[in-house]
Amino acid sequence: MDEKNLVIIGGGPGGYLAALRAAQLGLKVTVVEENRVGGICINVGCIPTKYLTHQSAIFHQLKTNKNLDGPLADLKLNWARVQQGRQAVVDRLVKGLEFLLSRNKIQVIKGRAKLTAPGQVSVRTATEELTLRADKIILATGSRPADFPFLRFDGKQVISSTEALSLPEPPKSLLVVGAGAIGLELGSVYQRVGTEVTVLEIMPNILPGTDLATAQRLERILKKQGLKIFTRMKIESAEVGENQVKLKGVGLADNKPFEFTAEKVLIAAGRRPNVEDLVWDQGLLRLQKGNFVEVDGSCRTSIPDVYAIGDLIGGKLLAHKAYHDGIVAAENAAGHGSQLNYAAVPAAIFTEPELATVGLSQEEAQARNIEIKVGEFPLQANGRALTLDSYEGMVRVIADKKTDEVLGASLLAPHASEMIPVLTLAVSRRLKLKDLDSIIYIHPTISESIPEAALKADGLALHILNQ
Repeated sequence: MDEKNLVIIGGGPGGYLAALRAAQLGLKVTVVEENRVGGICINVGCIPTKYLTHQSAIFHQLKTNKNLDGPLADLKLNWARVQQGRQAVVDRLVKGLEFLLSRNKIQVIKGRAKLTAPGQVSVRTATEELTLRADKIILATGSRPADFPFLRFDGKQVISSTEALSLPEPPKSLLVVGAGAIGLELGSVYQRVGTEVTVLEIMPNILPGTDLATAQRLERILKKQGLKIFTRMKIESAEVGENQVKLKGVGLADNKPFEFTAEKVLIAAGRRPNVEDLVWDQGLLRLQKGNFVEVDGSCRTSIPDVYAIGDLIGGKLLAHKAYHDGIVAAENAAGHGSQLNYAAVPAAIFTEPELATVGLSQEEAQARNIEIKVGEFPLQANGRALTLDSYEGMVRVIADKKTDEVLGASLLAPHASEMIPVLTLAVSRRLKLKDLDSIIYIHPTISESIPEAALKADGLALHILNQ
């Protein structure tokens, strides 16, 4: 039997994981990527953001530590060195990924690809045009930041998250449009290193769609840290000067006009799929709301033998969701039945403290008319949180009142992203509240708050009053 050819257009997180899985299953794989493999996640997204988050957090902790003596006011963060470190981490991961792809005999072509006929992919590189034969094709071209008709990216005064990660020096002031994960993470980074940061959000609360009680608690914490956050703010116009940007609009809460000025503005108000010019007849590719590609439960598109994954198909625009999509698409391309399962997709916002969620929020469960019970445990009663001097967060667990099944959870705590897998397992395996309390947790750890929250749902918590 002839070896089947799989061409993957896009080398982001979902694309390269699909390539590795497909190679394991015996397909001959070619990845076509315009830029560096690893895509946005490794090069200008998840990884560099977390490096800046960590470095700025260390600096802030030193500057605010009450137990240190000496001229703390003179302490400075070497921003140029931080940027060098950020790039070094990115380069190391990209080289490691290139090694893995090479050892798995996966060909990587740097160029722009397009389906020009059934089973045919044309690739334009810097020096030539190639034609590849493909039995199966996976589209993994990802997404890009969205701007506004009256406020376009210029890479200088009006920037996206891409430029925000590599600024030669922190700006004196920064306006952030959008209080989602990207806006809050990067806004926090620059606030810690001395930038005056103002966040404008059109919705009533930060992190729209997140468990409301947890999001409101994080908003209070971030404001206490110095981040200026204004919600229900509709931006209507902008003036971009040589050294400043002015945003004007109206506050939806009081219908009063507002005006904010800063050295730069970071637009972090959503993303658009890179769906343009992918196939010979764009009308063949069925799209859904927002121009995301429509797929079935196996990642198949409306074009035979063509799959799509990651940000391109919408839903939660998360790297680990793209990983899941990539594995499903690769397995189906290889003839193995595999289905998407988004019932327990965790998410995390890497602020200080972190906010991590999985499953249904309280509001989502109530909207589905599910009778629920909620267990909430404050970190003020957790010994490890007190030793870390980070005790303003909480752990919330949502469960079905009739069956005791864990439906969702939200954690506002240091290292919440490292704790959420316990609750992701609970949601995905339909575990009950008692299962969360049936294992032994290391003491002292913040994770001890998980069984306490589960117990609190039934009024049985041991380390707080059950009132």
